[in-house]
Amino acid sequence: MDIKSYTVEELEKLCKDIRAEILKVVSKNGGHLSSTLGATELIVAMHKVFDSKKDPFIFDVSHQSYAHKLLTGRWEKFESLRQFGGLCGYTKPSESEDDYFVAGHSSTSISLGVGAAKAIGLKGEEESRIPVVMIGDGSMTAGMVYEALNELGDRKYPMVIILNDNEMSIAKPIGAVSRMLSCAMASPFYQKFKKHTENFVDNFGDGAHYIAKRMEESLKLVTPGIMFEEMGIDYIGPVDGHNLKSLIEILQTAKNLGKPVIVHAQTIKGKGYEIAEGKEEKWHGVGPFDISSGDSAKKSTSKSATQIYTEALMHLAKKDEKIVGATAAMPSGTGLSELMEHYPDRFWDVAIAEQHAVTSMAALAKEGFKPFCTIYSTFLQRGYDQVIHDTCLMDLPVVFALDRAGIVGEDGETHQGVFDISFLRAVPNMTLFAPRDEKSFHQAMAFAAAYEHPCSLRYPRGSFTQTDLPVSEPFELAKSQLLQSRESNILFIGYGNGVGRAYETSKLIDESVSILDLRFVKPLDEDTLLEMAQRHKKWFVFSDSAKMGGVGSALLEFLAQEKILDVHVTSFEYEDAFITHGSTPLIEESLKLLPQQLAQRVTELL
Repeated sequence: MDIKSYTVEELEKLCKDIRAEILKVVSKNGGHLSSTLGATELIVAMHKVFDSKKDPFIFDVSHQSYAHKLLTGRWEKFESLRQFGGLCGYTKPSESEDDYFVAGHSSTSISLGVGAAKAIGLKGEEESRIPVVMIGDGSMTAGMVYEALNELGDRKYPMVIILNDNEMSIAKPIGAVSRMLSCAMASPFYQKFKKHTENFVDNFGDGAHYIAKRMEESLKLVTPGIMFEEMGIDYIGPVDGHNLKSLIEILQTAKNLGKPVIVHAQTIKGKGYEIAEGKEEKWHGVGPFDISSGDSAKKSTSKSATQIYTEALMHLAKKDEKIVGATAAMPSGTGLSELMEHYPDRFWDVAIAEQHAVTSMAALAKEGFKPFCTIYSTFLQRGYDQVIHDTCLMDLPVVFALDRAGIVGEDGETHQGVFDISFLRAVPNMTLFAPRDEKSFHQAMAFAAAYEHPCSLRYPRGSFTQTDLPVSEPFELAKSQLLQSRESNILFIGYGNGVGRAYETSKLIDESVSILDLRFVKPLDEDTLLEMAQRHKKWFVFSDSAKMGGVGSALLEFLAQEKILDVHVTSFEYEDAFITHGSTPLIEESLKLLPQQLAQRVTELL
């Protein structure tokens, strides 16, 4: 959609049409809503002033980029947003040349912008290309942002950074005076005057420099941009993020400056959909809902693993004041919000800062507390060095509770929780275990609370697979549970939610099988596995995890170590590829992991 020739009035109508389309599709498919509605004018202004075909458009997290998708040839396909085989909910270069980079985790955008600016400089394309970054105020809580700003302010690469402030967290106290000054600072006249003044002062020595500097600092004290200016990055704002005419003028000014500049735009979350306007976490990411009422279209009847975690941790926290916890900007998603409400001095949201979450919990463990570091599996990847260096090296008893382990569905490649077993199993002093249902989850949490070393337990998005297998026994270190024993050559080994899948598969094959709930993948229950190797020569592994370095790998390593050569292991874990987005059943079907497909695969292998 070429909007370069559109008038402001035409662009304003376009914004209304974009919001209507986003609302229609997200209400049906689910997705990110409030932030992407709020960013509509910003994105339209970006496309009016810049060219996404040549200027790198870099969206932090990119969950707010739906308007960008609609403006870049994907309007007709937008109905397929987040659906299997359809448009991704995040930017994805393989989907469109207008998407510069894959994004899904926060606070990477300014680093990408710095790298792009360096490449543009090396190619000699500074006159025709400029990186344009959009980042939310929430993403500004992560340290990687300041690492990038530190270099950017020193090297002065031309770049426009749009700070989408939809919480007013930076500029709330500033008010009208700052907006007036910022509008003045954004004008070509002010920028030209500033440059002439700098040249003039250069001719009058240190005294004039000192006076000019003090005057400039006095002005900055009444603006929120002092931090950025001191880092060497020009600041414009805060500006009204819904005033298209003003935004276009300011972005054009920022583009012409030829140096790094932050445009601080204040937006309203959920703009254009009154039910969601100004609300915080509830309308950030949503499932299908009724537009007229805002009510969820899907009512879950079964208890989610996250709900069970909350109940178990609440029970433990009531009994033991030493139990504390942290999450990284996901209090509702991880179920920690209820604990933060009941125990505000013991449970914390540390913002989008997984590295800080892990290390701060390590210090609490050092001081004799029992921290539960509650993070999505995909986000613990961002705190991996801290797991090794700050937790396991000191052998500190931090519990890593990993929500969304396995396939997470519509969020896709950037969010699938498939790697935690592979990357944690290699770390000394780390213990890995997983519950299979509600009862075993409470038992696993009790074990974790009493355990005196680093440990990690993983659990799925949504509910556990329900079975009528025997009741779970209390967790003991490196102890599995034999759930079904048959005189058979076949052993199904399940780990975590994989136990339910193993059981469902066993009901669909003609052969009789034994079923083992492995429980611990590190350390393994070696005595039981040696016994199983004597009785069963064909092992089938069921786990929601990557095959490389996963549960099957651990079992094969054990068999090799024991020089057991007559046991054949088949793993039904995920192959060495990133898993696309879509509903979980459709993804599992594409991976041939539905029980009926697994039963056919087992039958063929037998």
